[in-house]
This record gives sequence, C-alpha cells and structure tokens, in this order.
Amino acid sequence: MVSIIDYDAGNIRSVEKAVSHLGHECTITSDPGVILASDHVILPGVGAFSDAMSHLSERGLCDVVRDVTAKGIPFLGICLGLQLLFDDSEESPGCKGLSILPGSIRRIPSDGVLKVPQIGWNDLKFPRKSRLFEGLDEGTFVYFVHSYYLEAANKSDVSSVADYGVQIHSSVEHDNIFATQFHPEKSGDAGLRILSNFLRIH
Repeated sequence: MVSIIDYDAGNIRSVEKAVSHLGHECTITSDPGVILASDHVILPGVGAFSDAMSHLSERGLCDVVRDVTAKGIPFLGICLGLQLLFDDSEESPGCKGLSILPGSIRRIPSDGVLKVPQIGWNDLKFPRKSRLFEGLDEGTFVYFVHSYYLEAANKSDVSSVADYGVQIHSSVEHDNIFATQFHPEKSGDAGLRILSNFLRIH
C-alpha cells in the first residue's frame, strides 16, 4: 500500500492518479497508523511553507513523517513536500521545517528576465547516480512550478540539479528519503518512470 499524506496542501489527486496508473494500490490519508504501516509514503504539496507546517502540526503529522523516514520506509517528497524536509525557508522567516535533512529553501532571484515563479519544463543534470533516475538520460526534461528552491547543506544528498538563474538542487536521495522539487506526476513518461522507480524500492 502507498500512502499519500493528506494535510490540505493540494496536488494530491494528480499524484494519486499517477500512482494508480502505475498499478499500485494507494490511499490518501492523515491517519498515523495507516501511514506507518505503508510500504511507500508520498508527501506532495503546493502552497506556502508556513501554512503547510501548521497543517502538518495540527494533524500530528510532523512526528509521523520523522518516524516514517527513521523506520526506513521509502519516502518521497514532491515540490513543497521536498522543501518541508529541510530546516527553514526564506518564504516564511522564523518558521522551522522538519529538519530531517540539513539545508535551506531560498527564493529564486528575480532578474527581470526569468519569470518567477518558474512554471514549465527544465532539464536535469545528474551529479551522482540515483535510484529515482534509473533508465533516464541526463538532460531529461521535467515540469516545475515554484518560486523557491533548495540549497542543500550536504551536496552528497543532491541527486539532480537544474539551472534557472541559479543552480537549483532539484532532487535529493538520502538512504530511504527521496524528494523532488519538480512534479513527476506532471512530467509525462519521464515522470512516470521516476515514480515507478520509487515504487520499486524496498
């Protein structure tokens, strides 16, 4: 069973549809027992960093996410779900993230040429091998919608980068923890391959 964590952060149904399309049983839930009993857990999300942390806290899910990652259950954060794993965000000064991985979320600088938020396709470069990208070539295009990006403290966690005025740490892999700033569920065949690769990890 794949659990998709429900914390009122949007972007859940499209993830559910993609997982179901790949032939996996999944449930949208905020039940800690269901989440902790799952084979795979996905934390999607769009919206504001501080609102998302409040929603997770109100539902008692901050410790659940920490427990999932500590137990070794394959975990995937998507977009805001990636950002929440880190220490803090320039979007919400004073609001602490989950601090499961070290790093900060920065605002994409506005240079008057590139539009912020970035909405659209961008190509990936792979500084290291990652189980998420098995079978995909460097230069694969994926779909982004974001105004903030990850600056990971441990570069060894970074599994892909993208350029959009600055170098974006566009995905991470650390043991059983995976996360993408882009939306695999909206990234066509490449995105389905990324999700399929994740769902094969045990």
